[in-house]
Amino acid sequence: MITAKRWNVVINIDEHDGHTRAVARLHTRDGERIGVGLAHRDPADREVPEIGDELAAARALAELSNHLLACAAADVGENTGERDLTV
Repeated sequence: MITAKRWNVVINIDEHDGHTRAVARLHTRDGERIGVGLAHRDPADREVPEIGDELAAARALAELSNHLLACAAADVGENTGERDLTV
């Protein structure tokens, strides 16, 4: 039996005084997973908002990814009895 699943990640980005913050949210049947990413523009740099958005979003997704890997490792451990897991 083939089962198709779809997970959607919503990324909210806000910027204030050269600081950009992104929050990536993933809703699954087990609850919500969140990753947060920050970026800061050096005052000497030219203002290019897209760069801060990209950096903050990438960092938020990386943190979310790390959370998912940790959850998967814990689930594998619970189901196999393995203690030291690297996913």
